Formats: sequence, structure tokens, C-alpha cells
Amino acid sequence: MTHLNHTIQEPLVFFLLGIPGLESIHLWLSPVCCLAVATIVGNVTILAVIATERALHKPVYLFLCMLSSMDLAVSITILPRLLAILWFGAGHISAAVCLAQMFFIYAFCIMESTVLLAMAFDHYIAICDPLHYATILTDTVISQIGLASVLCGFLLMFPFPILIGRLSFCHSHVIPHTYCEHMAVVKLACGNTIPNRVYGLTTALLSIGVDVLFIGLSYVLIACAVLQLASHEARAKAMGTCGSHICVILISYTPAFFSFFTHRFGRHVPLHIHILLANVYLLFPPALNPIVYGVKTKEMRDRVVRVFLRDQNSGDKGLG
Repeated sequence: MTHLNHTIQEPLVFFLLGIPGLESIHLWLSPVCCLAVATIVGNVTILAVIATERALHKPVYLFLCMLSSMDLAVSITILPRLLAILWFGAGHISAAVCLAQMFFIYAFCIMESTVLLAMAFDHYIAICDPLHYATILTDTVISQIGLASVLCGFLLMFPFPILIGRLSFCHSHVIPHTYCEHMAVVKLACGNTIPNRVYGLTTALLSIGVDVLFIGLSYVLIACAVLQLASHEARAKAMGTCGSHICVILISYTPAFFSFFTHRFGRHVPLHIHILLANVYLLFPPALNPIVYGVKTKEMRDRVVRVFLRDQNSGDKGLG
């Protein structure tokens, strides 16, 4: 009977507060829309150029296509609601939409982490075992990696809505966040939330944690191989490329793990700092990845310039 009462009284709407303590300056944070524009323009350009240039149909660029697709998906999932909160204070979100947003944000993040691991493996093979590169990274293997990343994301996230759906929200329904983060929602529930907490932490450590471990190992092996190159110029170029990749990976994973562990152990961390960092790992990497993994690569940069020049010449001929 008590469970029935909780079910009847349970509202169907949550309210996303935004960044607690900084509500008065939400409008000043709206330049985040510049990140949205950079993310969309950068990743759509990467996808369009790789799709139209057959010379770029190589493993490294196919993985980049996967990464750009995941980046766009994450951004589309979070940015419209975030901008609505910052601009209009429109934080109301139904429970169903909240669960859907949570599911897709984390599913795409897991997929992206898997693709980043695949890209690190690609760089390792290209530098440490170039003679077997074409035989190891075949089209079939690349397709299997892409399928595995999608399945991994959806299967690992499938229990989340089920575990949260069994909870009753009989206390506050205000989520002190800009999106439906798993632990931010779980903390509002009454009753036993241990299964939610355990599964959330286990998923983070076994999926993203393992990916980070192997990504780090790949770049350590790459660094060892690069240091053995005879040419100083080649060493500098390879280290510069790997260094930029590592910086983006750190921007992606450091705030993510900070957010995960702050919910469990960081009671003294100011809430607005926690929320800001929880947004950093979702908003900044999708805007930076097209530059670091795409435009900084000479072959990719040349193809982008060629495509734009070709389009411009076509437009000039049309006007003529």
C-alpha cells in the first residue's frame, strides 16, 4: 500500500536547476552556444569531406568519422536543453525525456571512449608495426569495431532506465544540474539506491576505466617507438601529434572521473565547480576533436581546403 501511494504521488516532471549558485549569471554563460556552432560545423565538415574524398577512406579517417558521429550525437542530446536553461530558465523536463537523455548521453560517451581506444590502437599499429597495418586493420575489422562500440554503449546503458524506473521520488524533484546526470537523479530518490550506485560506478570503471588504461598503454608504447626514430624532425612531429591527442584525452577523461568520484567522495567540492566540470567533459572534446584529429593532420587539412576551393569555384562559375 505504501509503494502504491508513492507511485500515485510521484510526479512526472523534474526541474533542471542549471548551475547551482550561478543562476544569476546564466545568461553570461550563454557563449556556450559558440561551442555548439564549433561542434556542429567542425564535425559535419569532417564527415562531409571524408565521405566525398575517396582518398580518405582509410582506417584512421573511418575511425575519425565514427568519433565525429558520436560527438554530434552527444552534443545534440545535451545542448538544446542546456541553452534553454541558460537563456530562458526552461528547466522542466518529463521523467521519460530525462531518462532518455541520461541513456543516450552515457551510451554515446561509452561508444566514443571505445572509438578513442580504437584510434589509439590505429596510431600504435601505424608507428610500431607499419608493415602489417593493412592486414590488421581491414574493412571487416573496422566494421566490427564500430559495431562493437555501438553494442557496448547500448547494452551497458540498458539497465540504467530499468534501475531508475523502480525508484520512487518522494522528496525534491529539482535536479541541481544542467542535464539528467545519473547520480544527480538517483540522489533524489527515496528507498534503496545501492544497486544504482554500484552499477553506475562499476560501469564507469569497467568500460571507460579500462579504455583509459589501454589508451595510456598505447601512447606509452608509441612514445617509446618515436624516441627511437633517427630523424629529429620526425620525432618532433610525431611527439607533437601524440601530445595534442593526449591533451584532448585528458580534457575528456579527467573531468569525467572527477565528476564520477565527487558524487561518492567529494562532499567538500563546491556544487557549481562539480557541475561546471561535468559539462566540460561533454562540451569541449566534441568541439576540439575535429581540430586535433582532423585539421591538424596535413592530408585531412589539404582535402578540406580542396573541397572548399572546389565548392567556391563551382559557385563562381555559376555566377558567371
